[in-house]
Amino acid sequence: MADDVELAAWALAAGRGDRTAAASLVRATQQQVRRFLAALISPREADDLTQETFLRAMRSLPSYAGRSSTRTWLLAIARRVAADHVRTVTSRPRMVPMPDRYDAPDPGHSGFDRQIVLEHLIAALPTDRRAAFVATQVLGLSYAETAQVCGCPVGTIRSRVARAREDLVAAVHNWPELDAHRGGKATG
Repeated sequence: MADDVELAAWALAAGRGDRTAAASLVRATQQQVRRFLAALISPREADDLTQETFLRAMRSLPSYAGRSSTRTWLLAIARRVAADHVRTVTSRPRMVPMPDRYDAPDPGHSGFDRQIVLEHLIAALPTDRRAAFVATQVLGLSYAETAQVCGCPVGTIRSRVARAREDLVAAVHNWPELDAHRGGKATG
């Protein structure tokens, strides 16, 4: 993984028109941006939203001054892309309503199924808590970096992460398939 100094150098060079630097910047950060968007929105939409994030970033590179880390700058753009996507999707009526539990996996079958359940639980978190949790606990950003990405104070990020953890613990205890897997009785 490239360090912040290398990312900033590539971003500044790309802003001056260096295509090789732009390609290096994208290669070094694409997976982390994609993981962030997959957790914020959905894995199936993450590729398109990642592309949109980098399109916006490339347009903004000429004015990039490197005042914050390049990684947090990109994740802040990704968060805005996700917010714009949610606004667009929620403004359109849905054609066929699907029940929430339509594709709930059976976590007793495999670790992969349990991972899917975990992704469902994280996806159910309120957006602000999900962004803070994913940035700090999944992507490994510091609370200060996450505060820059989310545009709020560090204390707010700490609170959101703590509440997200509480929400996830409660959700695990209330998820029938997980309860059945732990040896309890499924209620549903």
